[in-house]
Amino acid sequence: MNKMRWIAASFVVVAGLTLVFPAGPSQARQQGEPRWATAAVAPKPLPNSAIKGLEWLAAHQLDSGGWGQGEESQEMGGGAQLAATANVADTCIASLALLRAGSTPHSGTYAKNLERGVEFVVSQVEKADDDSLYVTEVRGTRVQSKIGTYVDTFLASLLLSEVKGQMGSQGANQRVDRALNKVITKIENHQSESGGFDNQGWAPVLSQSIAAKGLNRARQAGADVSDQALDRAQGYAEGQVDDKGKIRTDGAAGVDLYATSSNVATMQETANTNATEKVAYEQKLKSAKSEDERQLLRDKLGRIKAQEEANKDSKKRLVDRISEPGFIEGFGSNGGEEFLSYMNISEALVVEGGQEWIDWDKAMTANLSRIQNDDGSWSGHHCITGKTFCTSAAVLVLTADRAPVPASKS
Repeated sequence: MNKMRWIAASFVVVAGLTLVFPAGPSQARQQGEPRWATAAVAPKPLPNSAIKGLEWLAAHQLDSGGWGQGEESQEMGGGAQLAATANVADTCIASLALLRAGSTPHSGTYAKNLERGVEFVVSQVEKADDDSLYVTEVRGTRVQSKIGTYVDTFLASLLLSEVKGQMGSQGANQRVDRALNKVITKIENHQSESGGFDNQGWAPVLSQSIAAKGLNRARQAGADVSDQALDRAQGYAEGQVDDKGKIRTDGAAGVDLYATSSNVATMQETANTNATEKVAYEQKLKSAKSEDERQLLRDKLGRIKAQEEANKDSKKRLVDRISEPGFIEGFGSNGGEEFLSYMNISEALVVEGGQEWIDWDKAMTANLSRIQNDDGSWSGHHCITGKTFCTSAAVLVLTADRAPVPASKS
């Protein structure tokens, strides 16, 4: 049976050397030069389910500009006091959903909501200390306990990278730049040689993939991110694959979906960054004046080639597993972890498009629409059950054909 048809039919539960240029072969783009290109597919019109989800998110933004974790499943205890407490992680993922749907902090239907959300995140980063990996004083959120202690920091790196240069004033853009640089510095300073972090949680591999996305998208946006940090993030993902080609589920709560989606997310984001820089490295190699410089560049291009092959292997593992009964159900019922995993898969498949993407996106759109709550939100039924995270992640799945793919640098 066609792999994606199986999903549509059976998916009943949706459940390092640093070269002389510190931020890659070229610094930030010239003003007005496009930063993000389109993927291999043309974005479809926003489905009604996404529109309803966006309306729900906008209506539940708090007075502070942030979002709390929102209403949780009755089976989850101990989180009621945080339902209406704004936190960085939920604010970031809600803001990303508004951004992905077409708004910016200065234009679009949800411009004001997005501007206030970014302002909340920036203010939290500004208040944070310089030494720890935290960017918030809010502790004990469901998202932190389930996918990682530092998920707020990693999601902040992702949001701030995507709104870099998109604010409504020079002053606001400068604040975003400073906040992003602070977050990237924290991440780089606390990244281990193996590429991981002291990140506790039920399935911290999911926030590990967010960290990799954040580092790569910051680099793609022109922020100063070291080659070492990117190579370590990629190395961590490569290290999760055993000698038989199976992805380890350590840090994934034993759930293959979480491990596989996190692996392919990191691999694809590395490939996206490499695609922006490969031509520039090749051009620089042609004009290199010393053998030492040529060797550094050959080494870098060699790593890029190896990473391209690793990404192909990761994609193949993913596509091969999609047809397996039980794989796509993850833990067995809906949770924010499942929605986040589907986002990772969608953002990886959309880059090249093709029938695998078409079938996957069609199945996701149908199933997410089917399980949406009447009020426009989505709920989880295990672990991350808060409506804010689940709704935001679901919208990000539905809008993956609008996810940023970096334009090539030349």
